[in-house]
Amino acid sequence: MWILDSAFRSGVNLWCKGEGGTGTVTRVHHDYDPPFFLHLPDPDRHHEMIAALEEQYRAEACTFRTLFGPLEGWVVYADRATAETIERQVNFEAQFYNVDVRRDQRFLAERGLVPCGEILASRFSPSVPHDLCVMEIRIRDNPARASSCTNVEVIHERTGRAERLHGEGRTVLTDLLTLADACNPDVVLMSHADLWMQKLVAWAERSGLAPPFTRTGKYRTMGSRSYWSYGRMEHKAAALIPDGRVIIDTDQSFVYLEGGLSGVLMAARLSGLSPNLASRFTPGTLISSYETYEAVRRGIAVPFRKNDVESVRKCTALQAADRGGMMFQPVPGIYPDVDEIDFTSMYPSIIVQANLSPETLHDTGRPGFLPGVLEPLVTLRQETKQLKKSEPKYEGIDSILKWMLVTCFGYTGYKNAKFGQIEVHEKITGRSREILMQTKEIAESMGFTVLHGIVDCLWVQGPGIEALRERVDREIQLFTEVEHFDWLVFLPQNNGTGAYNRYYGRLSDGSMKIRGIAARRHDTPAYIRTMQRRMLDAMAGARTVAELHQHRNEVRVIFRDAAERLPSADPQDLLISRRISRLTYAHRCIEGAAVEAYRGGGVPVEPGMKIRYVVRDARRYMVDTEWEAGTFDVPYYRGLLEKAWGEVEYAFTCGKSGA
Repeated sequence: MWILDSAFRSGVNLWCKGEGGTGTVTRVHHDYDPPFFLHLPDPDRHHEMIAALEEQYRAEACTFRTLFGPLEGWVVYADRATAETIERQVNFEAQFYNVDVRRDQRFLAERGLVPCGEILASRFSPSVPHDLCVMEIRIRDNPARASSCTNVEVIHERTGRAERLHGEGRTVLTDLLTLADACNPDVVLMSHADLWMQKLVAWAERSGLAPPFTRTGKYRTMGSRSYWSYGRMEHKAAALIPDGRVIIDTDQSFVYLEGGLSGVLMAARLSGLSPNLASRFTPGTLISSYETYEAVRRGIAVPFRKNDVESVRKCTALQAADRGGMMFQPVPGIYPDVDEIDFTSMYPSIIVQANLSPETLHDTGRPGFLPGVLEPLVTLRQETKQLKKSEPKYEGIDSILKWMLVTCFGYTGYKNAKFGQIEVHEKITGRSREILMQTKEIAESMGFTVLHGIVDCLWVQGPGIEALRERVDREIQLFTEVEHFDWLVFLPQNNGTGAYNRYYGRLSDGSMKIRGIAARRHDTPAYIRTMQRRMLDAMAGARTVAELHQHRNEVRVIFRDAAERLPSADPQDLLISRRISRLTYAHRCIEGAAVEAYRGGGVPVEPGMKIRYVVRDARRYMVDTEWEAGTFDVPYYRGLLEKAWGEVEYAFTCGKSGA
C-alpha cells in the first residue's frame, strides 16, 4: 500500500496506490476517534468534573508516558474544543497531551504507516521510487484580476506533450478540466495554485462543471496567516486542497522550490503528513511534525502546551551560555589551493553525540528522545550528500534534509516547540564553538594556515589535508567532508573587511561553489543571474590563479554583451523577488511601491508574502507586478548588472592571498 493522500473526515480517509506508487488510486476509510490525555495535579479538587467526563466522554483513569516519565491521569475521548473548555474550567492547572496532533498523522504513526513509502523500514531510504502521473499547469493570466482563465499551458510530464488553451473563459476551463480527467493525474503542479484554486472552484460551480481536481468533490481548507520565523516575516497563503490528489503551488512552495517533487515526497514520508501539507509547510514545521510522528509511534504523549519553563539563572551564567556559533573573519582576496573542512549537519550531530534532549539535561545516563529520532536523519543526510555528487536526482532530497536538520536546532530553543528547551539550545552552540576552536588548533598545530571559519566550516591552506581530516575525525568524532578549491575568492564588505558568507571558487572537479553573490541570491533577476553564471562558468576553466587572469577579457566580454542587450531584454527576465516584511513604509522605497502595485492589481498583500515585480522608474519609485510588466528602468538594471560584475571582477583586481 502506497499512501498518496490522507485526511480526517469522520474517520481517516487514505488514498492509496499499489506497490511503488503504481496503479489506480483507491480510497480506504477507517473509523477513528482518538482520545487525548489529561493530568490534574490535584484531581480531588475536580472530582465532579471528572465524573462528568467519565459519563459523557468515556474518560478512564490511566498512566501514560511523557518525555519526562509516566504520568497519572485520564484518557478522554473528545476533541480539542472540549480540552480547551476543561482547561478554562480548571484555571489552566491541568496538563493536556495529544490534543493538537493531526488525527490522520496520528493514525498512521500508531500503525507504523507512512505516506509515499511502502513500509516503515523504507522511510529512511534515500530513494523515493514512484510511478505517479504528473500534470503541470501554467496559467498566464493575473490570478487577482482575472474573471476567467484565457491563456493556459498544460504539460503531461510522462509524455512531455504540451497543449495550449486559448479563448473564452468557460471554454478554456472546460477544456482544462477535460484534459485533467483524461490524464487523471496523481500530482498537479500549478503556478500560483493557491491563488487560482479558489477561483477555479468558483468558476466551475457557476458553469455547472465538476469540482476541479478533487476525487470526491470535496476540499480541505487551510487559512492564511503571517508569522515570524528566524528573524523574518513569513506568510502562508490560504489553500483549497483537493481530496485524493496532490496539488503543489510551484511559485510559493519552499519545499518544492528547494527539493522538487522528490523533496516533497521525502518530506511527507518523514513527517507522516500528506504531500499536500508537506509542500505547504516550512522546514521547521516539517521537523516538528517528524518529531511528533516519532513520539506517537514510540508511545510518548505529545504536550498540548509546554510547561517546562527555563530555570532561573544568574546573568553571568546566561552570558557564558547564550553566545551563538563561532566565526573567524577572513581577509578578503584570492587564495590558491584552499581546503574546506565541513562538519555535515553539525548541530543535530552534536545532539546525537552528546545525548542532548530536555529530559537528559539532568539525567545523562538515559537515552534521549531527540538523539534517538535525529540519528537516522543525520545518517540519511550523510548518505544523500555523498550520493548527489554522482547522481543529481538526490540534490533535492539532500536539500530538504539539510533544511529540516538546520531548523531542528533552532526548534530546541523555540518557546513553543513540543520537544525543545533553551538550555539544550545553548549546550549545542557551546559544543559547536569548542569543536571549531579545537579544529582550528589542530590545523595550526599541523602547520596549516586558517583563512576563515564559520560555525561548521573551516578553510585552511597547507599540505597533508587527509592527515588533518583523519585527526579531526578521530579526536572530534563527527562526520566531516573535505572539498579542495584550486582557487577561492573571499569578497569584502563595504568597509573593506572580509565578508563572512560571500565567496566563490573553483573546486578540484572543475565545478564552481558560490555563496552570497548575485547568482546565488533568490531576489536576483534571471537576466543578471544568467550573466554572472556565464562569467563563473568561463572562470571555471582556470585551474590556477595565473590561468584565471587569462580569462579576464572573456569574462569582460560577457558583461559588455549583457549590458548592450539589456534594453531589449524580456521584462519577465528582470523580475525581482522579495519577501515583504510589512505593509506600510515610513519613506518612499521600491519595496513599498511594489506593495502598492500589488494592491492596485487587486492582489491582497500580507506580511511575509513573496512578491515579484519589475522596476519601471526607480527615481519615481514606479514598479509593475509580474503580470503587468512591460517597460523597465534600463539605468537601474544596468546598476544591478555592474554590481554583479563587480563581484566577479574583484577576482582579477584584488591580487593574491588577501593582498
